[in-house]
Amino acid sequence: MTRALLIMSEPNDLSRWRPAFLFLSLEELRPHVQVEGARGEAKFWLEPAIEEAENHGLNKRELSLARRLIRERFDEIRAAWSEHFGR
Repeated sequence: MTRALLIMSEPNDLSRWRPAFLFLSLEELRPHVQVEGARGEAKFWLEPAIEEAENHGLNKRELSLARRLIRERFDEIRAAWSEHFGR
């Protein structure tokens, strides 16, 4: 399995949390993005809607921030997913 780092977000004024957004090869065919932080990770489906698929250690605030960042950068994330997986 290979990992493709998509973006590193900048910490905001409310949080010093700096999540990484990435894709894992040989995983789901359904468009998704992994979010990794210092204390855990989560997986979000991109279609048919942005939805939390799994969470391993991120708290509600981190999940909320990750969801907001995915919404804000959806077009960029979806295009990178298509390029990475060739679809």
